[in-house]
Amino acid sequence: MSKVALIRCGTYDIEDVRRAVKRGIDLLGGTARFADRGTRVLLKPNLLVGDVPEKCVNTHPSVFRAVAEQFIAVGATVTWGDSPAIGSSTAAAKKSGILSVSEELNIGEADFRTGVEVFFEKGRQNKKFIIAKAVTDNDVVISLPKMKTHGFEKLTGAVKNQFGCVPGVRKGEYHIKLPDPDSFAQMLVDLNNLVNPMLYVMDGIWAMEGNGPRGGKPRKMNLLLFSDDPIALDATVCRLIHIDPHYVPTIIFGHQSGSGTFLESEIELLGDDIAGLKQTDFDVERAPLKAYQMKGILRFVKNRLVPKPYIIEDKCISCGVCVTMCPTVPKSVDWFKGDKTRPPAHNYQTCIRCFCCQEVCPESAILLKVPLLRRIFSGV
Repeated sequence: MSKVALIRCGTYDIEDVRRAVKRGIDLLGGTARFADRGTRVLLKPNLLVGDVPEKCVNTHPSVFRAVAEQFIAVGATVTWGDSPAIGSSTAAAKKSGILSVSEELNIGEADFRTGVEVFFEKGRQNKKFIIAKAVTDNDVVISLPKMKTHGFEKLTGAVKNQFGCVPGVRKGEYHIKLPDPDSFAQMLVDLNNLVNPMLYVMDGIWAMEGNGPRGGKPRKMNLLLFSDDPIALDATVCRLIHIDPHYVPTIIFGHQSGSGTFLESEIELLGDDIAGLKQTDFDVERAPLKAYQMKGILRFVKNRLVPKPYIIEDKCISCGVCVTMCPTVPKSVDWFKGDKTRPPAHNYQTCIRCFCCQEVCPESAILLKVPLLRRIFSGV
């Protein structure tokens, strides 16, 4: 039986968060169950990009602090790290507030720049990864995901947080090789099983709904979630926000791989009552991903069924981040005839629908446009 602790916490006041974190970890057996004196513990927050805490893009520094303090208290050697979508981890951590906390607690930044090739025989799809050296240098990984929507996989949760263990631009290579959500999700599950965090603490005090994982709206959810089963945790999030877990590919493939369970009958909920924490009007797409799962799909059909990134010209500031992040060669979103005074434009004939551009847009100027045929077929 998998366990998920739901702890109500309505603010990021550090004392409130400390109490919630201690209660959640204690319900799972206490900090000493996961580490003791001398254990090398790596904290893996969600640091997508450098944004202030109020935007709810990254793990909040209060959650990071409270978890770090728990492991410092048992004598563990704690470091932290992530590989953001753009920019350096140090810059992202500085703007997010995590860097100042780590400096106050004397927690060093781990090496997420150096890649190490690792073979993973248990991988169902991917048996070889290049991951951050920090993962192999530490004894225990503690994952600190943020509760957010995601254009490609519907949910940024416990499983997907470990994609940040792939250094820098190598993440784009996976989008090229695995352009559909199913194969990409299976890769994420294999990667998560390789990294194998011992504990997941999800920041859901303020979540992100809508155009996530960066351009959505903050949504107060008033809770932290704790589990050593990432599939059970993500499935519980789905039930909190009224989405069928079957619609999230990482949950299904994770269940099939033996990483955990999404079945309610196999999940014991601890802490506060889930009924009082559910928000059924949470803005998330609730349609299944059937259109994505077609193999060998014709480009003609794809362009009429698969959502596509769309630039809102009035909001675009022509910063070029989307162009930089596009992993295809040639670029599928680029400056029209090299004119950088106007918004970039998409070439939907070459676009692989990885939505990297939508993920990183700092102005929330890229939305996912659902084609008419998909709306008809999906009933949305």
